[in-house]
Amino acid sequence: MPAITKSEKSDLNTAQRDVSRSVGLSGTKVLADNLLKLIQKESLKEIRSLIKPAVAFRYKIVPFGKQGRKIIVATAIIEDVAVLDEIRWVLGTDTDFYKAEPEQIEEALRYIYGLGAEAVGTVTENEPGNAMVPGMASDLDADSEEASVVRFVNELLSESIRERASDIHIEPFEKNLRIRYRIDGILYEIPVPETLRHLHTAIVSRIKIMANLNIAEQRLPQDGRIKVKTSPRELDLRISTLPTPFGESVNIRILNNSQVSLDLTKLGMLDHDLETINYLLAKPHGIVLVTGPTGSGKTTTLYSCLNRLNEAERKIITVEDPIEYQLPGITQIQVNPKIGLTFAQGLRSMLRHDPDVMLVGEIRDHETAEVTIQVAMTGHLVFSTLHTNDASNAVARLINMGIEPYLIAASVECIIAQRLVRKICPYCRKIVSNHNGQTQLVETLFGENAVIYKGEGCEHCKNTGYFGRTAIYEFLMIDEELRSHIIRKTSANHLRQIAVKKGMCSLRKDGIRKILNGITTLDEVLRVTQEVEE
Repeated sequence: MPAITKSEKSDLNTAQRDVSRSVGLSGTKVLADNLLKLIQKESLKEIRSLIKPAVAFRYKIVPFGKQGRKIIVATAIIEDVAVLDEIRWVLGTDTDFYKAEPEQIEEALRYIYGLGAEAVGTVTENEPGNAMVPGMASDLDADSEEASVVRFVNELLSESIRERASDIHIEPFEKNLRIRYRIDGILYEIPVPETLRHLHTAIVSRIKIMANLNIAEQRLPQDGRIKVKTSPRELDLRISTLPTPFGESVNIRILNNSQVSLDLTKLGMLDHDLETINYLLAKPHGIVLVTGPTGSGKTTTLYSCLNRLNEAERKIITVEDPIEYQLPGITQIQVNPKIGLTFAQGLRSMLRHDPDVMLVGEIRDHETAEVTIQVAMTGHLVFSTLHTNDASNAVARLINMGIEPYLIAASVECIIAQRLVRKICPYCRKIVSNHNGQTQLVETLFGENAVIYKGEGCEHCKNTGYFGRTAIYEFLMIDEELRSHIIRKTSANHLRQIAVKKGMCSLRKDGIRKILNGITTLDEVLRVTQEVEE
């Protein structure tokens, strides 16, 4: 580490005066500022070089500066003089200790050394060449590595649940291993030790073992699931692996029942939308389609509809791939193409069980679409999903699958398009005064005197300004005029224009209503609706 300059020493002295204060007669130095904020002002590489990960995690100490040969350290056990002397002896240098809360220590350790640094350090610091008995060393090192990898995977899953992540991405590259969490729909890279790349194969193998996958097969994609118990609930993890030139990439989808509300009134629908959905649920037959990209909340919306209809006098059956959540009182079928159980085959079999309401997880091909329409036209209410940008394009998608326009017009009752937007953090919400170059756009959309909000960023939202998500919707109700246009194969854009003239609220307009209600921001609405801008 290069010698500290005079100006740096002056800055450090000033920083020390700012971050500490004396408490009582004991002279205990207590951090007056947030530990993580102090560390973020320094060079991470230099701070990491002060103390090895194994030592930092063992004694729960965080380096955050240096003055000459003296290291400045934060700890939660500042009252134990014997432990402090031991730490000085282990570090082999003079040390100044400052007291910090245990939560701050844990957060700072993860930030400096990366997630799982303690487990990884146990393996990388125990080189086989250091062992006295070569025959024994190999077994001991293998046991140590296995235990460390197990501990790392457990820590990875626990941390993702604490951070409210919906997905974990483990991506190998030539020189590094990248781990990212998807939180509220946005990917965030998680700091991990550089040496983690060497444990990539072991980490993937551990996840495969948990998911009952073939650890020897690394050339083909594999899918599996893991049940995880974490007090006081049980989580369902969906595992998917993909072969890449640098090893297998792993995606873990976290299905957390406690974070999902299957109540239609809590999905972000405004009063008019709720009236529309209640009208649709009262229909005896027909198809209700929900469209949107992957991860836009389509399944949650459909499950909420089924939850509303789930009464003793109704028989409800679903055919899904995969079954996202177990719904009490509803018969759910898992698609399995390997044995011939496709969506279409599942639908045909469902009819023999006298259902009133049916759900088809996704219409993917001509056969599934054809059977779905036949079922809807024989007196059943059917819900399903399609992957399209907006509601009007769903008609064109079905026609492209080979479905006759008159069948679409006769069976489809409503097409709902939706997107998920992040909600403004309630803990740091404030009125926007500076629109950062968007003043003209804001005035055009909301008027000169409109009050809109944003999140300033706080510890609750990890300084993002957002906490949680809600949905914006577009309801395309199929009436007689639209049915006649569908039969004539009117273009999707023309169908959309007709629907808007008849009062359809587009995705962007619904987003604007939620901006004015202080729920989300203009940036979020523009981000998810730019591809369907009118």
